[in-house]
Amino acid sequence: MSRADKSWLYWLSIFLALCFVGCDRLLPSRYNQLVQDADNKATQGDFGRAINLYEAALDDSPRCAEVHYKLALLYDDKLNDPVSALHHFRRYLALSPNGPHANDAKNSIRRDELAALTSLSGDSIVTRAEAARLRNENLNMHRQLEARAGTSQSIPGKLQTGNAATTKSTAKKSGERTYTVREGDTLASISRKFYKSPNRWHQILEANKQSIQNPKKLTVGQTLVIP
Repeated sequence: MSRADKSWLYWLSIFLALCFVGCDRLLPSRYNQLVQDADNKATQGDFGRAINLYEAALDDSPRCAEVHYKLALLYDDKLNDPVSALHHFRRYLALSPNGPHANDAKNSIRRDELAALTSLSGDSIVTRAEAARLRNENLNMHRQLEARAGTSQSIPGKLQTGNAATTKSTAKKSGERTYTVREGDTLASISRKFYKSPNRWHQILEANKQSIQNPKKLTVGQTLVIP
């Protein structure tokens, strides 16, 4: 082999090595950019676009556990789609069984199974006996919400208005926190924000039962006491 051929092969090997390094750096960069863009869209309230971007970043690597968790939260808290949320919570646990959100994912799965029964009629995600038990619990929960909503609606309008104006001062005296409802908020998402779990929504409802007219549809701009 001539000296020119050896030199050509040397520079070719250097070029290929640089290409491999560039590809290795490009893939994480694309992943990070997709996740960042998805986070921005979710913050802006463009949940459909956020979901598309998160899904584009998915692969079977453990790093995608966090993406599955973010998708589960969007479907659960923003889109009221427990079936899709269940899938992503389970994928999170499969990729990161001992991750920082493992307990919340497990609790959310149990809660979403209740909600999924209404949209998966006939689908055997649980045994018949378990399905009957979960269905009864779900009905009882809805009755409690409706009863509380009826009680709140019977309060005179002046009391409702006055309560909203004095919520912050009352909370300040008792040492409790307050939160102003934003677009897309639910009791479950607010519970998750403050308690790292959606399961304490009923405590927030109980603390604000005089000002929440409909537990399923919060009023944007409303101030809530966080016990």
